[in-house]
Amino acid sequence: MRLRDLISDHYATIDAVASYLDGLSLDARLDETRTLDRASQRKLYEKAASSGPIGLDHFVPEGTSPRAPVIHHGRNTLPLPSGLKLFEKRFCRPEDGSKRLFGYNESPFLSTIGPGFFVALPTAGRPNWESRGAVVIDYFQVPDGPVAAGWPEVVPNTKGLQRFVYHGTRDFMRKVSAHVSIGAAYKGEKPLDHYFILCRER
Repeated sequence: MRLRDLISDHYATIDAVASYLDGLSLDARLDETRTLDRASQRKLYEKAASSGPIGLDHFVPEGTSPRAPVIHHGRNTLPLPSGLKLFEKRFCRPEDGSKRLFGYNESPFLSTIGPGFFVALPTAGRPNWESRGAVVIDYFQVPDGPVAAGWPEVVPNTKGLQRFVYHGTRDFMRKVSAHVSIGAAYKGEKPLDHYFILCRER
């Protein structure tokens, strides 16, 4: 049974989805996540509400050095040609040891729109946010310390065209499997009914 079939199966739990994905190679897992349209990603986000809470170590595993980049391959549900829906979210731990992550979006539009820097944080203590996911990718904030070598220059999301994409946005993340997560985009406190699936490279 393929991933889309599991997602659409009302009786298939998020644990069944996780078990299937965990049993695949990285390449096969990537291939599966890249087949999901908006309806499938919406259903997966809903199904993932019953998964265990996701932590920052899902995005940057424990033991990873500060500023060492970890790549998550993504597919979004924006109204774009299929190839342009693919992107990467790149994360790193800050040098100050705080419980947050720095990151940006590597996409086909990086040179025109901008990098879309963000800070990822736990949502614990904010009941309205906790119900959406245990980690928020917050574009209201950008890194305030050194980031990974080779990343673009950190700029605010109010600069240039990225104000129309990233400014005022937060993504709420839920766990799917050991390597895969699903996010829902909000503009301020308004859900946009757009989603993206991420698959960690290592």
